[in-house]
Amino acid sequence: MAFDYDLFVIGGGSGGVRAGRVAAETGAKVALAEEFRMGGTCVIRGCVPKKLMVFASGFAEAVADASDYGWDIRRGDFDWLRFRETLRAELSRLEGIYRTNLARPGTEIFDTRAAVADPHTVELADGRRVTAKHILVATGGRPFLPPETPGIEHAISSNEVFDLDALPKRMLIVGGGYIACEFACIFNGLGTEVTQFYRGAQILRGFDDEARGHLAEMIRGRGVNLHVGTDVAAIEKRDGGLWVKGSDGSEGLYDVVLYATGRKPNTEGLGLAEAGVRLGRWGQVEVDAYSQTSVPSIFAVGDVTDRVNLTPVAIREGAAFVETVFKGNPVAVDHADIPSAIFTQPEYGAVGLTEEQAREREEIEVYCACFRPMQKAFIGREERVLYKLIVSRATRRILGCHIIAPGAGEMIQMVGVAIKMGATKEDFDRTVAVHPTMSEEIVLMKSPVRTA
Repeated sequence: MAFDYDLFVIGGGSGGVRAGRVAAETGAKVALAEEFRMGGTCVIRGCVPKKLMVFASGFAEAVADASDYGWDIRRGDFDWLRFRETLRAELSRLEGIYRTNLARPGTEIFDTRAAVADPHTVELADGRRVTAKHILVATGGRPFLPPETPGIEHAISSNEVFDLDALPKRMLIVGGGYIACEFACIFNGLGTEVTQFYRGAQILRGFDDEARGHLAEMIRGRGVNLHVGTDVAAIEKRDGGLWVKGSDGSEGLYDVVLYATGRKPNTEGLGLAEAGVRLGRWGQVEVDAYSQTSVPSIFAVGDVTDRVNLTPVAIREGAAFVETVFKGNPVAVDHADIPSAIFTQPEYGAVGLTEEQAREREEIEVYCACFRPMQKAFIGREERVLYKLIVSRATRRILGCHIIAPGAGEMIQMVGVAIKMGATKEDFDRTVAVHPTMSEEIVLMKSPVRTA
C-alpha cells in the first residue's frame, strides 16, 4: 500500500530529531510531531539549562578563591531574573537550530501532539490522520511526583525550576538521584539555604558506594543540609511559605519544594498498547537490540524505552535506527561502559562497573587515592578529591573508574575511551603523568588498597 510518509517520528527531542533528520537525508519522506518545544528534555528542560545553572552557581566560590589567592575582589548578589532571561534567549536559539537542521533535508514538522492509531497510522491532536511505513516513538520521559503525599500539589518538578519568579531563600529538594543532588548544589552555590531529603540510606543509588559516601560528605561540607532516611510526610501552604513535616518528625518552612524523585516514560495517551506495542511495568516501550517494538512497523528510542536515559545514548539510538531501517545496515547500540557525569560540586564522573558490581562478577583489585588538590590546599580548603580504579585480577583490564573532583566530567570522557578499548592497569601505569595536575593521580596509583 502507499503511505503518506516513509517515517513519522513522535517526539522532537534529541533522539527523534536525529533520526528524523538523518532519515530525511537518505531521501525518505519524513514527518515529525512535537507538542511542546523542539529539543526535548535535554535542550529545553534538562541538560543544557541545568549545566548553565551549574556554571552560574560556581562563580561565588571562584570569587572567594580569587580573594584568598590575593585578588582584591568582592562578591555581589546573584541577579536571578537577569540570568533567567539570558537562559530563555539561549534555549530559544538552540530550539531554532534544532528546527532548522530538521527542516533542511525536507522533514515536515507538526507542532502538535500525536498518537498512534494503528501500526501504520498516526492521529494528530486536531483529528487529522496520516499514514507511515514506519513510526518512531521518541517521546522521552517526565518527572514523577508521588501523588499520595499530602500537599504534593504545592511542589514543583525539574520542569518548572528554570521559570521561578525569584531565587528562593529557603528550598527543600526531595530525592537522592543525580537530578536532586545537582540542583541541591546549584541552588546552594547561588546563595539559597538548601535542605535535601532522601528516603534511602545514601544518595545516588546504583553508583559506587565509596564514591556515594564521599560525595555526600562533600555536599554537606559545602552547606547543603542533607538528610538521608527521611521523606516528606506532608506539605501545607502557610503564611510565609510552604510548611513541610518530615518523616523523621522535623518541621521546616520553605519558599520552594522541588521534587526530583525519578522520571517515568512518556507513553500515556499515545495509543501504543492499543496498537499492540508491549509496554513494561513503568510504561516503558519494550524494544529489541535494534529498537524495534513488538509491532514490526513501530520503533522507539531514547528515554521512553528506559534503557540508558542519557541524551548521547538517545542520539546514537536514533542514528542506529536509520542505519538499520533506511540504509540496510543493521546496527545495535552498545550500551556497555557508557561514561556519565553528575554535575554536583565537586563533579562525579563514572564509567564501567562499581566496586560492588565488579566484586559479584570476578576477583578484583581496587586502587584508590583521596587527597586535597593543590589549588584548594594552597588557600586552606579542606575539600578532597577521590580517584578510584577497579581492576580485574585475571585480565588486568580496567573494569570501572570513578572520579570526584572539579572537572571530573571532562576527565571521565577520556577514561571512557581507554576502558572501551580494553585498557589494562599496566597500560595506565606505562602512561607518563601530566604534572602538576589532579588527573595525574589516575596513572600514579601503584598498590591496590584492597582485593576482593
